[in-house]
Amino acid sequence: MSQKSEDLEKKDDSASGRRKFLKLGILTAGLTIAGGGLQKVLSDEKDPEPKESGTKIKVMTPDGKLVEVDSTHIKEHDHCGASRDESRQGIPGKKYVMVIDLSRCKNALKCQKSCQKHHFLPEQDKWLKVYKMQDNEEASPYWMPKPCLHCDKPPCVKVCPVDATFKRSDGLVLIDNERCIGCRFCMAACPYSTRTFNWDEPKQPDNRACNEYSPETSNPRKKGTVEKCDFCPDMLKLGKLPHCVTACPNGVYYFGDANEDSVCNGDETVRFRQLLKDKAGYRYMEALGTEPSVYYLPASNRLFPFKDAEPEGEEKHS
Repeated sequence: MSQKSEDLEKKDDSASGRRKFLKLGILTAGLTIAGGGLQKVLSDEKDPEPKESGTKIKVMTPDGKLVEVDSTHIKEHDHCGASRDESRQGIPGKKYVMVIDLSRCKNALKCQKSCQKHHFLPEQDKWLKVYKMQDNEEASPYWMPKPCLHCDKPPCVKVCPVDATFKRSDGLVLIDNERCIGCRFCMAACPYSTRTFNWDEPKQPDNRACNEYSPETSNPRKKGTVEKCDFCPDMLKLGKLPHCVTACPNGVYYFGDANEDSVCNGDETVRFRQLLKDKAGYRYMEALGTEPSVYYLPASNRLFPFKDAEPEGEEKHS
């Protein structure tokens, strides 16, 4: 064989190898489901040996090698959210707000249960609380949900000595529990008592044990740190509403973007500013000057008659 023929053969083999590599790369990339927030990875060696299906899938190992494995050795892991640095940036152009219609709340607590479920919170640590309120003895009581108010001027951020609590460009106030030292200064500074302290070792599913902690999911949770409602920023990145909004059966929560002047409760989308104007919206304890991103609509023209909670229900506030 001539030198020219050998060179052409090597060139063809090289091109074929590149095409094969690109094809394998596409197959590997295809294991990430876009938008679904799920990533397929090799099963842990501790898992029981599954019965093989005979269907082979090419994947890339952590050290960069391409291997062929049976499809039964592939499992799904929950989306772990952005990195700690990315979590501080916020979604460009957004200014998130929430409007809570007190006339619609009947203390169903579906919002609270959904929050507990998706953040793997124990019973005693509630990021979303629903209080029984009564403005005076002559007035009728009503139910008031209270998440973190994500203030535009948050005192919790000012007092944190290690920059663990921070405010993003889109209005969300989050906590980085990798920086949190558990001093609880932020809990003392918050006038709304919306924060909790993680006293015990967290119990959470293995598939939530991400390789890197993300403030956008508040997972994995960490003992000795402060926690609170985060407005579910991992859902917002997917164009979805926070879990409390979608779980409420009565449309109590409206959530959206003040820059777009639009909020939605899952069933209807309305103009944010017009809603506040038409229904006399207000902010809780606004005189404090913290400028909350959560607004309330008065408990007038209620959809449901007031019914007291069971003995184990939330405490009464006046």
